Amino acid sequence: MARLTQADLVDLNHKFEERTPVELIQWAHEMFGDRLAAISAMQKAGSVLCHLMSQLELGLKVLFVDTGVNFHETLETRDKIAEQYGLNVITLKPGQTMEEQTAERGVLYLTVEGQQECCDLRKTQPLLKVQGEYDALLGSLRRSDGGKRESCPILAIDEKMNCLRINPMATMDDEQLEAYTAEHDVIINPLHHQGYTTISCNRCTTPVLPNEPKRAGRWRHLGPWSVYCGINPTDTDPANSPAIDLPQDLVDRILGRETDFMI
Repeated sequence: MARLTQADLVDLNHKFEERTPVELIQWAHEMFGDRLAAISAMQKAGSVLCHLMSQLELGLKVLFVDTGVNFHETLETRDKIAEQYGLNVITLKPGQTMEEQTAERGVLYLTVEGQQECCDLRKTQPLLKVQGEYDALLGSLRRSDGGKRESCPILAIDEKMNCLRINPMATMDDEQLEAYTAEHDVIINPLHHQGYTTISCNRCTTPVLPNEPKRAGRWRHLGPWSVYCGINPTDTDPANSPAIDLPQDLVDRILGRETDFMI
């Protein structure tokens, strides 16, 4: 095994700034094959990612975390995308129902610390169940989302999953996103048409006023201290250079180098 750090990816990230989402998805598939999957919460950008994948017909799996308290519109969007786009959507679930969790731990999402624990239990831990099955995950993070995502890299290290996160839509702005959804009649979560700019669990997501930040509807009851769930590593404050362990030949291929083992 070899170490791959965020610092190792600086040059490749710079090079990939000129690549289109399609080109980046194709690169990822060529690089990782069946060790590549996508992750989508069935929000608008995630729907676009699913549509792009369906057009390329690469046979990639899509991971969806069902927290047990998703809006029914989100689950319906998941099912429509799976059926109409012909994608293999894998649903991951927490170890406990919300009722079981509440009986054991109380209503966690009423405090900042509790929200972090709840999101870990219901989002991050289900995803970690497939840790080791994939060397890379395609995501739909975009810099136009603002906040900590303003500087979201195309390639990011995910230490918890020990894999590479690839954000092929990082440079796609809001106008380009809307244009794509309109041109291709992309399946969209209907909550986006009801004032929800970002969508997650029904306990902690509300509509957003026109003059508010996009993520104002997430954990509104907790004020400005909770705006991310933590499932995306670039939403947290990483170490100076987070690293993962991958096979040496894969690291060499990612970085486009040849290793001479002769002495």
